[in-house]
Amino acid sequence: MEYRRLGNSGLQVSVFSFGSWITFGNQIGNSTAEELMIYAYDQGINFFDNAEIYANGESEKVMGKILRKLNWQRSSYIVSSKAYFGDGGQLPNQKGLSRKHLFEACNAALRRLQVEYLDLFFCHRPDKSTPMEETVWAMNHLIQQGKILYWGTSEWSGVELMEAHMVAKANNLIGPVMEQPQYNMFHREKVEVEYKKIYSTVGLGTTIWSPLASGILTDKYIGKFPDNTRLGLDELNWLKERSLNESKLAKVKKLNSLAKELGVTLPQLALKWCAINPNVSTVILGASKVKQLKENIATLEVLPSLSSEVLERIETILDNKPVHPMW
Repeated sequence: MEYRRLGNSGLQVSVFSFGSWITFGNQIGNSTAEELMIYAYDQGINFFDNAEIYANGESEKVMGKILRKLNWQRSSYIVSSKAYFGDGGQLPNQKGLSRKHLFEACNAALRRLQVEYLDLFFCHRPDKSTPMEETVWAMNHLIQQGKILYWGTSEWSGVELMEAHMVAKANNLIGPVMEQPQYNMFHREKVEVEYKKIYSTVGLGTTIWSPLASGILTDKYIGKFPDNTRLGLDELNWLKERSLNESKLAKVKKLNSLAKELGVTLPQLALKWCAINPNVSTVILGASKVKQLKENIATLEVLPSLSSEVLERIETILDNKPVHPMW
């Protein structure tokens, strides 16, 4: 396993990490979740990603029971939570980035995950109704209390990220260390262009999600729509409608042929493509079967590098390289 620093922090994260969105407390049983975590940990993965909204808190409960049972050295793994959407409550103050919700969400995550502190705590989305000063101060108070070690964001704009850093700098506080954006062959603009200057100015780390574009970058959607897949879940109909179209599937077929030519699977090609970006700190993997996780982690062995020629062929197939502004 390869390890990278999370932005300009001293924290080292495995280049592949493991997330529980959709699967824990929802799509798979607890015994399978435990098998997945054990296999990931044994292969060198040290970062396990979670959030209050995942299965309305059940995902964190499942992960917490596993962590308590396995009793790994606390210094050997990194665990996260994210706050904004809440854990199912619909009353005022049960979501958002107010000081009240951030404190209550953090304490709830600590109870569910059965840990004394969160290594990473994310603002899961920007909150237009809460002053940036309140959010930045709240995260710093949680750090001072020893409940979180690093704080970050997820799906924030570059402007919002820099506003948070301006507030932090003006008040001698700690700004967001990491951002968790979607990044894959079909979703590139934010990571490759919007954040480009931020990597060097504040040392932003990234914990990217959906590297396989919710399963589109596999061969399972090339033919007949399969059963028991993520995009087959009723709550993800919106994602299915947005993701599955003829243009993308035509590109997937060509990418799949290229992967076969290289002697690897399409997921392995797609994961490696994400990981070679120097501004990606870690690629969050999701899996409902150990077999899937084994294939994904094996990417590091079967595809140690991508030549410039292969990268050019990928760009030709994708035909979506973001345009970089002339700064």
